[in-house]
Amino acid sequence: MTINTELNDGTPVCIRPVRREDEARLREGIARLSPQSRYLRFFSGMREAPPQVLRALASPDGHDHIAWGALRSDLPDTPALGVVHAFRDKDHPDTAEYSVAVIDDYHGRGLARLLTAVLLLDCARQGFTHFAVHILPENRPALALARALGAEGAGYEGGVSVLEIDIAEALSSLRAETDVPGLAAVFAQFDEQVAGPLGEGLAGG
Repeated sequence: MTINTELNDGTPVCIRPVRREDEARLREGIARLSPQSRYLRFFSGMREAPPQVLRALASPDGHDHIAWGALRSDLPDTPALGVVHAFRDKDHPDTAEYSVAVIDDYHGRGLARLLTAVLLLDCARQGFTHFAVHILPENRPALALARALGAEGAGYEGGVSVLEIDIAEALSSLRAETDVPGLAAVFAQFDEQVAGPLGEGLAGG
């Protein structure tokens, strides 16, 4: 499955499932994050993810680990512009740990919401009902996105805010969103393609 849409400024992007062969693109995308963005996403300033972490991020199974990434449709050789992940909670199988990362050059252009909408739709299809998300208190953009999705505080762990998102409510909020025009294409194409086989992942443009 491939979703073709555009950012708020009209930049064309495609959103596809992540596959094993996308590991190099993910590595390059992480390297292009600013130190601050890497810290806010990984709680670490590392320039490169450890090999085992990168391998795990690039190995979704479509059930317990769901991941989607975005590429420029007009520049197929670019690294991943952004990626979203959902990891199933073993103790609460209807809940997934949600995370999103977008390279700095694409901040503020609606990409995080587009990726999140695709992930929410796919996770709802897989039977998830809630997301859990861990966010550093100083990560105001991530907190704002979570709040826009209806997130509610669930406590703190080691100085990190823990929030819970109801997937159905989050999808309703995004369907009503008017500030990100590309969302309409995401919903229309996902609904149209959901019965078909998954596509080719990020590799190959």
